[in-house]
Amino acid sequence: MYVVTIRLTQWGSKELGDQGYSPIEILRYFYGDDMYINSAEEISGIPASWPGYTLEEGSSGAKVRQMQEQLNVIAGAYPALPKITADGIYGPATANAVKEFQSVFGLPVTGKVDYPTWYKISEIYVGVSRIAELT
Repeated sequence: MYVVTIRLTQWGSKELGDQGYSPIEILRYFYGDDMYINSAEEISGIPASWPGYTLEEGSSGAKVRQMQEQLNVIAGAYPALPKITADGIYGPATANAVKEFQSVFGLPVTGKVDYPTWYKISEIYVGVSRIAELT
């Protein structure tokens, strides 16, 4: 589930909150009764979010495996990128694949998966996956 936080301090919205109105009631007050919030457990085609810390040599776990699997899918469409073992262990081969990815896609070549690199991998993975669905 995704949570949206809205700061409504203008136009009397804070006062409505102080009176006990919920966020959706405040939105409906200003924008009409046909407002609704839709939520979903999972949004199709959107990979999991950044783990909140940089992945680098020595890292391990599910987020490393996910990133490795995504890099392998991308490597299928970009032969300049090496395929790696998706074992959840961030070793030298994974660091090298990340460096190649960063070089190809114009990111600083560090071999580490920081926030910008994680989301660039996710972006390219989604694009490549969607193209694959068409064939």
